[in-house]
Amino acid sequence: MKLDSRNSVVNLPPYLHPLNWLTKSEISTTEDLQASTWVQLQEHPSPYSHDEALLLCKHSDTEWIVWIPEHGEMVLHRSQFSKAVEGD
Repeated sequence: MKLDSRNSVVNLPPYLHPLNWLTKSEISTTEDLQASTWVQLQEHPSPYSHDEALLLCKHSDTEWIVWIPEHGEMVLHRSQFSKAVEGD
């Protein structure tokens, strides 16, 4: 029997491990986030990736699918990024 690793049945996005979770009061204040917004990452997913990510769409109440330059798409918990300061 030969395993074909090129044809994956399940295609799950990679996750970063959350280090600092938000409190319930902080989570309720995240409703101002919208898709197509750049956010600042709390940690880099790889040494070569950028420190900002583009919000693509909500994955759950507390998670977003993001695109990180030089890395690709990921699912991040809200505690893993902060809203980027405009004008930077």
